[in-house]
Amino acid sequence: MGLKHGKYIYVEREDGFYVKVRLLKIRFGKKGKEAGDLNNPGNYVVTPVKTRNPPPSATVIKEQDLPDEVRRIVGEV
Repeated sequence: MGLKHGKYIYVEREDGFYVKVRLLKIRFGKKGKEAGDLNNPGNYVVTPVKTRNPPPSATVIKEQDLPDEVRRIVGEV
């Protein structure tokens, strides 16, 4: 199953889990190039999906790269 043209990313948490996040008005293309405002917390929708192994084609970013409000929500999942 694909990840819908860069609309979803996986965020790596410090405890080893990955959380799936939907991006609004932001697209991650090939090789991690992004288009959009990454600092606006309104552009992130945290889904309840949590896994140890993200798909091989997924874009993975660190939790520290997110805005503070989104980072708090990702930590609660």
